[in-house]
Amino acid sequence: MARLTGLLKKLEVPYEGGTLPNRWINNDIKPIEKGRRTWTFWTFHNLWVLTNTNISTYMTGSSLIALGLTWWQAIIVIIVGAILSTVFIVLNSMPGAFYHLGFPIANRYVWGMYGSSFVIYNRILLSLVWYAVQAWIGGQCVYVCLEAIWPNLEDRIPNHLHATGLTSASFLTYWIFCLISLPLIWIRPHKLKAFLYIGVASIMIFEIVLLIWALATMDGFGDTITGHPDTQDTSVGWSIMYGIISAIGGIAAGILNQSDYARFTRRPRDAIYGQLASAATYSILSSVVGILVTAATQRRYGAPLWSLPDLLIAMMHAGGSRSRAAGFFGGVALVISQWGINIPGNALSGGFDLAATFPGYINIRRGAYITALLSMVVNPWQLLATASTFLAVLSSYGVFLGPMTGLMISSYYIVNRRKINVDDLFKGNKTSIYWYSYGINWRAPLAWAISVFPCMPGFVSNVNNDIHISIGWTRVYYLSFLVGFAIAAVVFVALHHFFPAPSVKDFVLGPATAKQVMAEYQARWDATEENGIAIPSETVVPKDAHDVESFPKDI
Repeated sequence: MARLTGLLKKLEVPYEGGTLPNRWINNDIKPIEKGRRTWTFWTFHNLWVLTNTNISTYMTGSSLIALGLTWWQAIIVIIVGAILSTVFIVLNSMPGAFYHLGFPIANRYVWGMYGSSFVIYNRILLSLVWYAVQAWIGGQCVYVCLEAIWPNLEDRIPNHLHATGLTSASFLTYWIFCLISLPLIWIRPHKLKAFLYIGVASIMIFEIVLLIWALATMDGFGDTITGHPDTQDTSVGWSIMYGIISAIGGIAAGILNQSDYARFTRRPRDAIYGQLASAATYSILSSVVGILVTAATQRRYGAPLWSLPDLLIAMMHAGGSRSRAAGFFGGVALVISQWGINIPGNALSGGFDLAATFPGYINIRRGAYITALLSMVVNPWQLLATASTFLAVLSSYGVFLGPMTGLMISSYYIVNRRKINVDDLFKGNKTSIYWYSYGINWRAPLAWAISVFPCMPGFVSNVNNDIHISIGWTRVYYLSFLVGFAIAAVVFVALHHFFPAPSVKDFVLGPATAKQVMAEYQARWDATEENGIAIPSETVVPKDAHDVESFPKDI
């Protein structure tokens, strides 16, 4: 027992920032002090370039056309879905931009100190699944590089595996990608700027060159553009709506935890403008490039090759040494692109959430490595085996994430009126105004359950095709993210209006404006160093409340 106690003591994450207990805080989940707020407009721009200019986004058109949409209808879906996603992204990033709070901590004022664990566990699960999926796609990019060096890789590595979508060669390249990703996980979030620039340069050059090559050498467009597919529903409009919600669902996990990145912003407007300028723009461009390149190369290779690794391999097999060289460098660019989406978007997200769940023993680095390790229990090759399965993976979980996002946004803007008692987010007892009832704000789980219920029949039917439901329930499911978001927000606000939490209400109705509250807590937590020093025992309020930027005033 003594040895176990000693081991646990060595594993503890130190926190030197005062008397706040390790159960609720460590240096990686506390509000980010000025020294670590290094992200500028271009950092957010580059993050979203990598988030939305990758193989998954490139393949969005394949999933939409598989629904029965034409190419131009798919583009409409992509544009509308990207714009709506950007609105949610910006709105949900404001607690991070102004209070420098991460997603797990922000949910404490929504769900309560203990209640927030429910949302965090869901996000951890998504980090594991998406890390595995993106790592598998990254393995396919490594496969391209090896195929360029040693053609006919499958013949060189005999297959001894018999799982769907899996061979010994592809499993090996998956492991290679996972291993070469490990050093990048070590980089702290506030030091990612250089890597993001490298990633953006590589993927942008690759996609521009790819598009020019495909269009300049094509023998007309294939039926990806010229064909007229049948729709799955009696109404094209409902298929389009389903596509829009699926597009939002594909980025729903990123919408939910956007505060994790916005908290590193140098100034709030850097996060706001950086996201507005890039989140929708590159999602649309990458998806349109995918449709154009696939259509332009369809006749050449006899089939629409939506997967970029498959397209590069087909190009190498049809050409000579120059094609293999081009394929190799294309594979390298795609590997870097997959790092760009997987490290910040999944490994570090899992690290943030695990650090908030076990702050006494896990920091961001440890949490990110745990995420990478545990992701290996997922079978991503099965999730990506067909376009329909891929679409289901993108869209289905939005049923649960839409309501969670609705709760976060309505809580920040309406219930709390942008006034957050930051200190109380790190107190795990009744002295915290966010303790609610036994550490749980019962209004949040109730509102969440009510908002999820209407979409559950459609969700179950989508997961299990043997279960049939009426067209009405199906169409409610088609709108799942928006329906869940709206119902959760309305019910949550109503519950707080008719059954208010007294301590929260008193704080919100206090004489200080939101701008002054932001200034107060930013000054207090800016007194800490990166390694953590004592928080001032008295509130420090700037002489001029305008020291804290308040753009935009109506947010």
